Amino acid sequence: MTYLMEWYRELINIASNAPKDKIEKLLSCAFALLNQETKFLGLPDFPIDNLVVAARILNRNPNISVYDMLYRLYPYKVFLSDSIDSVESLLKTFIDIPTEDSTKISSSSSGKSNGDYVSTDYQQRVLESMLETAKSADFCLIGPSGSGKTMLLKQMSFILDKELENIVLYQDMTARDLIQQRTTQENGDTVWAFSPLVKAAISGKIAVLDGIHRIHPSTLSVLHRLVHDRELQLYDGKRLISSERYKFLIEKVELTRDQLTEAGIFPIHPDFRIVAVGDPPILQSKDGNWISPEMLSLFVFHDLRTLSKVEEMQVISTKFGPINQELHKIINIAHALRENQDPALKNLAGHLSTRQLIRIAARMKSYGSEDPFAILEETFMMKFLPSLTKKSLERTIISMGIVQQNNQILNRGEQNIKCEVKDNILTIGNTSSPVYQTDDHTKVPKILFYDIPQHVKLMEHLLQDFQLGYHLLLVGNQGVGKNKIVDRFLELLHRPREYIQLHRDTTVQTLTIQPTIKDGVLVYEDSPLVKAIKQGHVLVVDEADKAPTHVTCILKTLVESGQMILSDGRRITPQIPENRTEFEETYIKMHPDFRMIVLANRPGFPFLGNDFFGALGDLFSSRAVENPSRESEIELLKQYGPDVPLKNIKKLVDIFGDLRTMADHGQLNYPYSTREVVNVVKHLQQFPDADLEDVVFNVFDFDRYSPELLDTLAEVLQRHGFAKNVLSAEYLAAKRSQEKIQVTVNRHSGLDVSAPKHGKEDPNNDPHVGGNTWAGGTGGRDTAGLGGKGGPYRLDKGHKVHQLSDEEKATVPEHVLKAAREMNRKAFEEKLKEIGMSGYDHNVYSQFSVPVQRQVQSLRVILGNLQAKNKERHWYRHQTSGELDDVKLIDGILGEKTIYRKRSEQEPEIGTPQIKPKYFRVVVDVSGSMYRFNGYDGRLDRELEAVVLVMEAFDGFEDKIKYDIIGHSGEEYNIAFVPRDQPPKNNKERLEILRKMHAHSQFCWSGDNTLESTRWAVNTLAEEDCDEAILIVLSDANLQRYGIPPSKLTEALTAKPNVSSYAVFIGSLGDQAERLIHKLPLGRAFICNDTSELPHILKQIFSSSVNV
Repeated sequence: MTYLMEWYRELINIASNAPKDKIEKLLSCAFALLNQETKFLGLPDFPIDNLVVAARILNRNPNISVYDMLYRLYPYKVFLSDSIDSVESLLKTFIDIPTEDSTKISSSSSGKSNGDYVSTDYQQRVLESMLETAKSADFCLIGPSGSGKTMLLKQMSFILDKELENIVLYQDMTARDLIQQRTTQENGDTVWAFSPLVKAAISGKIAVLDGIHRIHPSTLSVLHRLVHDRELQLYDGKRLISSERYKFLIEKVELTRDQLTEAGIFPIHPDFRIVAVGDPPILQSKDGNWISPEMLSLFVFHDLRTLSKVEEMQVISTKFGPINQELHKIINIAHALRENQDPALKNLAGHLSTRQLIRIAARMKSYGSEDPFAILEETFMMKFLPSLTKKSLERTIISMGIVQQNNQILNRGEQNIKCEVKDNILTIGNTSSPVYQTDDHTKVPKILFYDIPQHVKLMEHLLQDFQLGYHLLLVGNQGVGKNKIVDRFLELLHRPREYIQLHRDTTVQTLTIQPTIKDGVLVYEDSPLVKAIKQGHVLVVDEADKAPTHVTCILKTLVESGQMILSDGRRITPQIPENRTEFEETYIKMHPDFRMIVLANRPGFPFLGNDFFGALGDLFSSRAVENPSRESEIELLKQYGPDVPLKNIKKLVDIFGDLRTMADHGQLNYPYSTREVVNVVKHLQQFPDADLEDVVFNVFDFDRYSPELLDTLAEVLQRHGFAKNVLSAEYLAAKRSQEKIQVTVNRHSGLDVSAPKHGKEDPNNDPHVGGNTWAGGTGGRDTAGLGGKGGPYRLDKGHKVHQLSDEEKATVPEHVLKAAREMNRKAFEEKLKEIGMSGYDHNVYSQFSVPVQRQVQSLRVILGNLQAKNKERHWYRHQTSGELDDVKLIDGILGEKTIYRKRSEQEPEIGTPQIKPKYFRVVVDVSGSMYRFNGYDGRLDRELEAVVLVMEAFDGFEDKIKYDIIGHSGEEYNIAFVPRDQPPKNNKERLEILRKMHAHSQFCWSGDNTLESTRWAVNTLAEEDCDEAILIVLSDANLQRYGIPPSKLTEALTAKPNVSSYAVFIGSLGDQAERLIHKLPLGRAFICNDTSELPHILKQIFSSSVNV
């Protein structure tokens, strides 16, 4: 109690203008949140020391409500999910919790506004609260991408008449980077240079720390004294102190400014403020909650939501006039996604932010209304969305009255779209623009390009975006023509191009400048980025998805505000300020013609890139680049291969069209692109006598190492007229033998057959032709071999094949054929006996395995992607050899030896074990209801197929992911069908598991142990020492019958934070499953009415839990 009274007296002393009852209530709420009884809620500690800051703010603004002030100190709605109601219940004992609409705008609201800012009541309230805090303290602004954070900060800067210093934070930024950098003078002397943050502190600017959520917490520790005490110790011995203390040293200690400067003491300007900017924490992500107790103690907080529908419509109509019907539908979609309970759809809402809606409205105003479905298709990059998410999004769009138009009609209307340059005016479709005038003719691309309607239409959209002043992002698979389209577009516009290709080793420094040492002096050469900015060229950033996202994120301020600070201290800015600061800085004025075109592959496997579109796509006008339509691709290939027969071109287009469709459905790894087909046609044009099969096989050379993939490819090729078993081992062997001049010799034996037999084994493996003695001979009769007649089965010994004609084979008597077939079946049964399966067993197992073969392939593709992600490389710094480390150049001049870095796979730290496998557990329902209602909806058959899918797909991935299958029924809750360390090795063992599951469901007592089994599965997995633990509960939705409420299943699924648990309902009476998933945690429940959906469900689960 004494401690509380001490706080009360101190705060009353600071906030003499604030009502005393507000101070009392604020203290009561703060100490209630610190009470030991609230520890069970798992709340981060309340930042009690920040009550002093709150008192200062209240002293200036006594009308601020207690709740508003408390929420600025402790924004619990941002960093909590489950305990919000508990916190508010606690606070209600002391204060009222107002609704948003009850918050009134302060009477001190300023009417000043910059040209781009359109005020809404909500944003005005947030702006007023930011201004209140900024007068007394530093603060952190939290809001989703595109919600208006940058716009509000610009408006705040405009009202306060202070300059913003934008500082982009990135993941590997160190405390030294934040405070000082080492550089050299012209004479080679090394010196410490102030960072932009330090310069802002001395000059009195507002330092905007953009990306506070990305930086490592240890880096932020350097800010504590700067924020709380306005003091900062620099690495070169200099110090920054508060203006009050500096004034004290001058007035009381009688030191002069020159003396203090000589001593390395500088004052922090009293108007200096720090504003940190961050995205809301994703509480269920791996990175977790970045708003830690340490972060809470550092800043006062303001959070910003996305605008409501009415507010967004107000902003858009103010900027662009009345909203048409198409745009109104798109706005409805945006808000439907923001309010959607499906986490996958909710995450997509960020791509329809206020910023993106404004961009769409601007395009509609300037170039008329487009098909709203096509706009949304590009905005969300629907082509590259996971299958389940794409279907859900399409259903949502259609439910809002937006229907996809007939593409065939659109194609016919655009067949004659024009693209021409006349009188220095470029016209693409219905859009025209003057051709750019430049002296840098050598930097204007010149390429071979064949116009097709699909690409010309895309270039028209690019031209429209250019005229609106937007930077562009093109996303597509490799080989679809992104670079060619951009080069052709710039060639038509006659725009000079700068080019930079990013890679996994790209750093922030190499993206902006290229440091070198000349004559002992550190010299920074401009990167293509800086050259393009200076000269007004177009910068093409290729392979943007390959660079780490924390590196490419530095482009954010450049795109948003036209500002960037380079590593050598130079500053890019739209306008060079008239009033320079005391620091002599070198400014680079951004040329008004500068544009950026970013090219990126779709995220994930097989390109193994980062999600550039997800991280920064909202800043660009984004366009998807797809493979041409069938008609367009045929026209394109006819121009590359005018002498290639049209039927061959059509066959190739159809083959690769099928392969792309299969890749979209997850049945193939690689989405074969137009580039591969163009190369095939160019080869056929150059070598008209080349065998079509051979040329096509060249595309699939690498895929020959995957037998499962070969079968899939062979089916496609056979469907389009290629030989049967075209990619089989035998066929490929024959092709290889042809390449080695080991040709097949056609022969006629003229001999009769007698009876089929295996034949003798030749210990020397000599070739045998035409006889009927040796096994593995060719062109003979009766024995197992190749190219002969009457033998029981094929047997390849690797020799030349002497092939009898089909006519001679047709003369084999029926009784001999029958004997050969019987011997063939007998040999097959012998093979089955090796694994203990009868022919009947094989047929039974095939009933469950054959229907899921494609799904097995799809799931193996997903697991292959999962493996690939585990092989990420990392930098090893402080090495004595390797690549020169940019940030240690000066250390090298000073004699430091460990100034290199190497890129390699990351090894475990000393003392840690090797990388552990992931554990995957499937809980299957073998209760009586599964058997009882199998005839109703096939739920048991579907579950058995799902188990086959898991067993076959996971085979071979044991080093990275181990699985077990646990069953439950009315009798037991932990039946071990597949132990983790004993997965089935063959089909016989898999069939035995299926039989056990089926028998248990048929003969077990009624009842249900879903809840007990889930609890046991989660708790035991949580105790395992593994990399990650994933649990899938397969069940029917018949839980209500056994009195299992959804809340109890939710509790069981979420009991352990280190186990990612999901429920998949494979059986339902009526709409049981639909009603049930709405009552379970978001993203934790799925409905599987068809086994073919299971790989897509698992892919979505893997994506959310292990980042496929």
